[in-house]
Amino acid sequence: MMLKTKFRNVKIILLLGAFALVSHSVALAEVGQDDKEALMSLYNSTNGAEWTKTWDLSQPVSTWYGVKVVNDKVVEINLFRNNLQGVLPESIGKLTHLVQLNLAFNGISGEIPRTMVQLNELKVLRLEMNRIKGELPQDMGKLKKLEELTVFNNFLSGNIPASIGEITNLKVLNISSNNLKGAIPNSLGNLSKLEVLGLFENTLDGSIPSELGKLGKLKELVLANNQLGGEIPMEFGQLASLEILQIQNNKFNSFKSLEMMDSKQFLVFDYDKKNINPNFKTVDFNNTRMADTKFEDDNNE
Repeated sequence: MMLKTKFRNVKIILLLGAFALVSHSVALAEVGQDDKEALMSLYNSTNGAEWTKTWDLSQPVSTWYGVKVVNDKVVEINLFRNNLQGVLPESIGKLTHLVQLNLAFNGISGEIPRTMVQLNELKVLRLEMNRIKGELPQDMGKLKKLEELTVFNNFLSGNIPASIGEITNLKVLNISSNNLKGAIPNSLGNLSKLEVLGLFENTLDGSIPSELGKLGKLKELVLANNQLGGEIPMEFGQLASLEILQIQNNKFNSFKSLEMMDSKQFLVFDYDKKNINPNFKTVDFNNTRMADTKFEDDNNE
């Protein structure tokens, strides 16, 4: 009888041990192979060993700095101001569950991988204040869920992709301080949720599309320091939510349409004073400022 009891106790102990091992394994469940390989590529191609806060590769991915894992899927990477030096790998497109990618304020060079447009769940893409060159992917419009796209203060060239006008969830689009050229796409007028549009300090030319007058939720429009010309569209009078308008240092030949706007709505209004219609007098010019993109980031300190 005692022998049976001992055997039963040993069996229970073995079962409990096996259960503990399974529980521990579940608690430290790793992400899928594609996700892990993409993260390792990012680490290796941006000199991960020298990051300000680096990853302990011997630990589970869920413990790595700036990486958020939900249901064994990588959904967020936030390596803001973390001394990333190098290029973004093509394999970043494997992170198909990624919702937020913040690599701003680093030393990233090279081009934006074309695979970036495969990140179908992405809502926030922040690459500002790096050394990224080349063109924006022409099929950026595939990122249908994107709400925030900021790549200001880089060395991007080429045209603004017309397909960006297909990202109808966009609220913030800031591609200022690059080397972008050509006309502002008419398709940007389709971004009905857009609140911030920053195209400051490029070499954009042509007229401002009248379609931008359809952006009823637009609060900030910064077009300064380009080669834009023609007249200010009369449709700007429909921009009832606009609080910040900066259009100085361009080649406009008329500001007459600005008379249709309620000047009291502006917190900031910058323009070329010598050309402004003298009847447009109600703005408090003492409160205006020059456009700039040297932003501080209070959410990532």
